[in-house]
Amino acid sequence: MKHTKVFVIGIILFALATLIFVIKGQLEYAVLMMMALFTLTNASRSKAFKEQGHERESKLMRYLSIFFAIGFVIVFFLIFF
Repeated sequence: MKHTKVFVIGIILFALATLIFVIKGQLEYAVLMMMALFTLTNASRSKAFKEQGHERESKLMRYLSIFFAIGFVIVFFLIFF
């Protein structure tokens, strides 16, 4: 239950940050926050699917989460370096 709360709090924070950056017009930071948001949501779905016994769906969500995490790192380096 503790991990679920951490995921929910992280998802809410990244969603709000994304919305704020979109409103401010800083779309590069909004894309960065969306990548982090997608990473967390897919990781959360992966865990939920695994608990329900859906192994194939869990594996797909885990790979999507890894894909977005790699995308987050790439976008981060493109913005800041």
